[in-house]
Amino acid sequence: MNSLDLAIENLTSPPVLAFVLGALAVILRSDLRLPDPIHTWISTYLLLAIGLKGGHSLKGSELSTLISPAVLTIAFGIAIPAVIFFVTTKLLRLSAPDAGSLAAHYGSVSVVTFTAAMIFATEADFITEPYLTSLVAILEVPGIVVALVLVSMKSDGIKWRSAVHEVLTGRSVLLLVGGLVIGAVSSANSFSRVEPFFVGMFSGLLTLFLLDMGATVATRFATSGRPPLRMAIFAVISPIVFGTTGVIAAHAIGTSIGGSAVFGIMAASASYIAAPAAVRIALPNADSGLSLGLALGVTFPFNLTIGIPLAFILSRSIG
Repeated sequence: MNSLDLAIENLTSPPVLAFVLGALAVILRSDLRLPDPIHTWISTYLLLAIGLKGGHSLKGSELSTLISPAVLTIAFGIAIPAVIFFVTTKLLRLSAPDAGSLAAHYGSVSVVTFTAAMIFATEADFITEPYLTSLVAILEVPGIVVALVLVSMKSDGIKWRSAVHEVLTGRSVLLLVGGLVIGAVSSANSFSRVEPFFVGMFSGLLTLFLLDMGATVATRFATSGRPPLRMAIFAVISPIVFGTTGVIAAHAIGTSIGGSAVFGIMAASASYIAAPAAVRIALPNADSGLSLGLALGVTFPFNLTIGIPLAFILSRSIG
């Protein structure tokens, strides 16, 4: 499959097309949003299913194989928010709280973007490592903590205890880590009984979730307006830079072509679940709407439609 085929494969996949349909529905003023309880239910399902599949795939794997990827992930979790904070304060002239908010969002990870990349890898016949889900759980936390540390060096009033508690006990981290543990300790026989639901139905429910996400993104643009051009450019350049660096770094430690591409997408993504909750508590003076708008309204659709195939094309060219 050549580069053009990879791009077409992604753009014509049901999850991406569902995202576009959801956005189009809002533009046409059609009421296509899922009820909030359904949205919450599907997101809970996706997070737990990712953890379960990741934990089960780790059975029989040697712990030593996880050390280098885990160290690399932590390094990215520290470096990305530090770079974001420096760029946004020095070049974009944002205040420390606003820069810290952006650093937290972009230093963390989008689980949905990761999931879309994993599904793309499967559909395009790329092999990926079983420990990648573990890396997602690892990457959720350090970026947010580092961002708060950087802000605290320039201003006071950081609500550390509440923010860290929110990060560690938030739905995304709890479901991912809990799912990993459950999947890892479950026997093959017991896992097979839930596999039709948590594995067989996964792609379909992700498609439904992205339909609602498309409507969410379009609604946010309609109500909040377009972000400043310089910030929109930042929200596109950041995933390209960090995604490229992630792919190259993953190859350097011996990760497969598919695994390196997925790691690059992890580095390129921005959180719109865990980070906003923590920032809302720790940085009440920050313009969290700007950070969430860029992460969800610019970076997420960019990665979903363009970033994912670009990461795989780059990874294959290196491999």
